[in-house]
Amino acid sequence: MLNYKLLTPGPLTTTDSVKEKMMVDHCTWDDDYKKITLSICDKLLNLAKVEKPEYTVVLMQGSGTFGVESVITSVVGKDEALLIISNGAYGERMADIAEHAGISYILYKEPYNNQPSATKVEEILKENPQITHISMVHNETTSGVLNDIEKIGQIAKKMNKTFIVDAMSSFGGMDIPVKDLGIDFIISSANKCIQGVPGFSFIICKTDKLLESEGKARSLSLDLYDQWKTMSKDGKWRFTSPTHVVLAFWQALKELEEEGGIQARAKRYEENNKYLIDTMKEMGFKPFIEGNLQGPIITTFYYPEGVECEFSEMYNYIKERGYAIYPGKLTDANTFRVGNIGEIYIDDMKKLCNIIKEYMEGKRKNEI
Repeated sequence: MLNYKLLTPGPLTTTDSVKEKMMVDHCTWDDDYKKITLSICDKLLNLAKVEKPEYTVVLMQGSGTFGVESVITSVVGKDEALLIISNGAYGERMADIAEHAGISYILYKEPYNNQPSATKVEEILKENPQITHISMVHNETTSGVLNDIEKIGQIAKKMNKTFIVDAMSSFGGMDIPVKDLGIDFIISSANKCIQGVPGFSFIICKTDKLLESEGKARSLSLDLYDQWKTMSKDGKWRFTSPTHVVLAFWQALKELEEEGGIQARAKRYEENNKYLIDTMKEMGFKPFIEGNLQGPIITTFYYPEGVECEFSEMYNYIKERGYAIYPGKLTDANTFRVGNIGEIYIDDMKKLCNIIKEYMEGKRKNEI
């Protein structure tokens, strides 16, 4: 099997030491294993810059979307309503979740290359007093745009709304002081910036808001309150936990600390991203998002003008030389995406850009 590095927003390239932790089988009822679960929760609170008892953590089996669905379907009651702020596919997925669950919601959409407007959000809330909850994506990996959760959080707090943030591809790779930003529920996944492997999501919750959700859940397995009630006692998961993934995540958290914490990891990601964008621009690849709107996690690029490119052909060329990139997720533009998080360094960015340069030189020669 070809061994290649993943330049995607997750799953990510992980260290050998993280993968090695999955070589050990563990019993879900074992006290040592349950202690690991509780310790993971404590470490996640530290990363979010919050403390017990004001905040708590729930681990939830499944991908990041399972975590988002768990929150939305567990905390928005039958007589409550959700404002979904969207400028990409993952905001739209929240609306899909609400639709399937029969949750009352209003969808505020912006184009994929725009940030949502805090002024517009405030206007919507004033016009729709039935809204009790607000949800949005922090780093929208559809395009790479970084949304302003600080301003929206201020409005949520001012107008006494519960604030839900999907920080799937940003938590652990960017500084997110959860309490200072007025966030009540923040969701991320084991296989993103903490650099673990896929298998569970985690939710950092304002404890009083979580307690308010008792009895609201529309799902048995995704009931956030019931999961927390069981897990908070001694670290036991309600249903079978992804033991190997948990052990890998435990190791990944240790390696995040050894690297220097979020500050050091964010610096590495930002350097990767800057080199990538600057070098790709020199080769004629224009980024879809420009300036401060571009987040440091993943970048969407247009293909150079005047060159006919097929993603599958370019993807295979790059993969054969050691890297995997991502297809574009825009419906109205021919693009592709490159992530720079995970166990990825400047040398990887340099190698990738050289591979793309060679590929484009070959394309241009063939078209002459």
